[in-house]
Amino acid sequence: MKTNKKNRDWRATLHEIIYGTHTPAGKLFDIILLIVILYSIIIVMLESVPRFDNQYHRFFNISEWVVTILFSIEYILRLVCIKRPRKYIFSFFGIVDLLSTIPKYLTFFFIQSQYLTAFRALRLLRVFRILKLVRFVGESNNLIRSLKASKTKIFVFVFFVLVVSVLLGTIMYLVEGPTHGFNSIPHSIYWTIVTLTTVGYGDISPQTPLGQFIATLIMIIGYGVIAVPTGIVSAEYATTIKDQKDNVEGRSCPNCGAEIHRSDADYCRKCGFKLTEE
Repeated sequence: MKTNKKNRDWRATLHEIIYGTHTPAGKLFDIILLIVILYSIIIVMLESVPRFDNQYHRFFNISEWVVTILFSIEYILRLVCIKRPRKYIFSFFGIVDLLSTIPKYLTFFFIQSQYLTAFRALRLLRVFRILKLVRFVGESNNLIRSLKASKTKIFVFVFFVLVVSVLLGTIMYLVEGPTHGFNSIPHSIYWTIVTLTTVGYGDISPQTPLGQFIATLIMIIGYGVIAVPTGIVSAEYATTIKDQKDNVEGRSCPNCGAEIHRSDADYCRKCGFKLTEE
């Protein structure tokens, strides 16, 4: 019984350090992890510059191995300190952690010359480390919830914009025609979307007065296109913030690793694990 209790104690302590942010040890762990992630991202970027890679290739390689080993230890510890590792493995952060760890190990299997092209592509997987920074943004969970809550409204709006683009693109094809660069309806729709989103590549432009008038209207509509989805997400975000007032950040479920629970929560909102002891 004593052994089991000690087992639970060290796992609980490890869980508080790795998944919790409300303790000094947890904050220190996050700071160290943040520094390592930023360092690894800088190394990946510098390594892509031929001049730097030729001069400091050995240093970059050693640094990559050190970072990879540290990330591997972190990944294993995250699996060890929760009761249901499968939940973490297939979670967003679990997949990102794995993708940011495995590329260096894959070099053992891609050492022949015919695989060099694939090796270069696999090295780009290290860029996934930048996604690990998401866990350090305290408001990211609220933003994700807001986007999920507003996805239906955004979908309807995007569908409406596509319908408008098809109609206006067809009109522009009829007004301008192939003579002025609008060679087909799909090409005209492409121009409409580019104009509507205020990108304006300038590869084709209307020449007739009527076409220019329609283009002006599309540009004005474009500003509304930018504002509407922003307003939808902002409204949902404000609602989410209001609903989260009673939440306590920094807590996490020792069973599945889910973060942020209400201060009065007795059970995990994801896996149903009992959070409070009798």
